[in-house]
Amino acid sequence: MFREMRRKKQNLTLEECIAVLNNGTSGVLAVSGDNDYPYAVPLSYVYYDSKIIFHCAATGYKLDAIARNNKVSFCVIDQDNVIPEEYTTYFRSVIAFGKARILEGETEKRSALEKLAERYSPNHEQGRLQEIDKAFKQVCLVELAIEHMTGKEAIELVKRKRPQND
Repeated sequence: MFREMRRKKQNLTLEECIAVLNNGTSGVLAVSGDNDYPYAVPLSYVYYDSKIIFHCAATGYKLDAIARNNKVSFCVIDQDNVIPEEYTTYFRSVIAFGKARILEGETEKRSALEKLAERYSPNHEQGRLQEIDKAFKQVCLVELAIEHMTGKEAIELVKRKRPQND
């Protein structure tokens, strides 16, 4: 169903992919947009329990696209260092594929919003909860249930971790 990565030596493990998702502060959501054009939008997120959660307005392009086709992908770039003298880039990134759904129930919506808010304001619980109460009725929470995830890094980074004999 999903393609295997061609350059297997550069494949990140599941644990490394999860670390990239946990370390990142923004990612790019890709959906099937109008007239079959892809639509990709950067956004803040939280990863937990094999899911990616993000918030948005109650209406808009993203939600229209998800309503038409809930299959999406989400990309996070962990490292992107251009090395001019080597004519390369030391990169590390993850792409998650899955199905998106709008969280409807008040309990699951509040729980997801609290996880998202805690991620970005971990030391401000009272302010987080006040902000959640203020915006709760207007905000929409979307859950991406990950079905497949791949991560890749530059071969130079692979060699630093585990020297190759080839």
